[in-house]
Amino acid sequence: MFENLSEKLQATFQKLARKGRLSESDVDAGLRDVRLALLEADVNYKVVKQFVAAVRERAVGADVAKSLSPAQQVVKIVHEELIKLLGEPAKLNLTGQPPHVIMLVGLQGSGKTTMAAKLAQFLRKDGHKPILVAADPYRPAAITQLEVLGRQLDIPVHAEDISIKPADVASHALKRASGGLHSVVILDTAGRLQIDDAMMDELAEIKRRVNPAEILLVADAMTGQEAVHVAEGFHSRLGLTGLILTKVDGDARGGAALSIRSVTGVPIKFMGVGEKTDAIEPFYPDRLASRILGMGDMLSLIERAESAFDQEQALKMEQKLRTATFDLEDFRQQLRELKKMGPLDQILSMIPGLGQATRQLPTDLTERQMKRVEAIIGSMTPAERRDPRMLNGSRKRRIALGSGTTVPEVNQLLNQFRDMQRMMKQLSAGGPRGRGGLFSLFQ
Repeated sequence: MFENLSEKLQATFQKLARKGRLSESDVDAGLRDVRLALLEADVNYKVVKQFVAAVRERAVGADVAKSLSPAQQVVKIVHEELIKLLGEPAKLNLTGQPPHVIMLVGLQGSGKTTMAAKLAQFLRKDGHKPILVAADPYRPAAITQLEVLGRQLDIPVHAEDISIKPADVASHALKRASGGLHSVVILDTAGRLQIDDAMMDELAEIKRRVNPAEILLVADAMTGQEAVHVAEGFHSRLGLTGLILTKVDGDARGGAALSIRSVTGVPIKFMGVGEKTDAIEPFYPDRLASRILGMGDMLSLIERAESAFDQEQALKMEQKLRTATFDLEDFRQQLRELKKMGPLDQILSMIPGLGQATRQLPTDLTERQMKRVEAIIGSMTPAERRDPRMLNGSRKRRIALGSGTTVPEVNQLLNQFRDMQRMMKQLSAGGPRGRGGLFSLFQ
C-alpha cells in the first residue's frame, strides 16, 4: 500500500545523503519533497502540516547540524515522528469476566464479515473461545457467508431468522456464550452504503443491550480520506474503541492509515493484509513506520514464519542442512511453507534493504516463478528429486514437457539449486541456527 510513498521518501533521503553537511535550506528543500509525497499519498492536509512542522523543528537543530551523518539523523527524526503520528500500539480490552463482546461496525463493503472470521481465528490462536454472531439481516447472503466461514474455521456461529431484530440476536448470543462456553462474542453488524440515522440508531441499541468491551470500526484503506470521515461519523455516535484497516495489501496510497489515528484520536488495532482468513496483523506503529521508510520489518517477518512453519519440520530441515542432504523435495516443501506466509513480494519487502529492489520487479513475477519451480519439481520422479544428478537430456525434456516449461528453465532451476546447496554447506558450518530452512530460501 505504501510503495509510492516509500519510494519517494527514500529518494528524498538519498538526495540529502549526497549533500554531506546539511544547511537549513537543504532541510527545507527535503521537507518540501516529504510534504508533496505525503499529500500525494492522500494524507490529510492538516496532518501533513503538523508532521512537517514537527520534523523541521527537530531537523534544523544543533544535533543534526553537528552530526557526522546528518541525513541519517533526519531519517531517524522522520521515523520517530511517523511513530508519533501513528500512535501507540493498542491491544484489545479483554480483561475482566468473560464473555467479552467485540462489536464490528462499518459501511457496507468494508470487509466486516470476513474480518469477523479473521479476528475469531486470531483470538482462538491466543487461547480464547470465540463465537461469531450474524447480526446483519439486511445484506443478501451475509448470514450465509458468516456460517460458511465459521464451518471452514470450525468456529461456532450464532444466527437467527432475518425477522429477529439485530439487538435481540446480539442479546441472545451473549446469553448463549455465558457459562464459560465462549469467552469472546464477535458481532458482525449491518452496514449501509453511507452513514444514516437508521443504521446508527440500530447500532446504538445493540451497544446499549450488550455493553461491548470493544467497538471496532472496520475501514477500507482503499477509500483514502473518506475512511477518515467515516471514522469521525461512527466515533461521534458510538464512541469507537479502535480501528481495523482492511485491504492494506492493495494499491491504496496509504493516506488513511497515516491520517485516521491523528484525526480521530482512536487507535488502529489491526490490519487486514490479505484475503485469507489468517491475513490479519496486530497494528504496530514502529513496524509500519519502518516499512514506509524502507527499513524492513524483521519482527513481523519472524512472527509470520513462526506461525507458518511447523517447529518439528523446521528442526528436521535444519538437520538436513547440517548434513547436506537437502534435496528438491525438501525445497518444494519449503516453497509451500513460504507461500503460507503471504505474497512473496510482501515478505521480501520486510527484509531490510530488499524493499526497493522488490518494487522494481513486476508485481506477479515472484509468484509466477514459484509456480513454475513447483511445476518443474512436480514433474520429476521421487528418485530424480532426491538425486538431480541423474537428470540427463531426455529426462529434462520430459520434465519440461510435463511442467509446461523449457529445458533451459529446468537447467536454470538445477543450477540455482546447486548454488543454494553450496551456500547451505557454508551456513551449516557457522550460519544461523533454528530457522535454517527459512533463512536459506532468502539467500
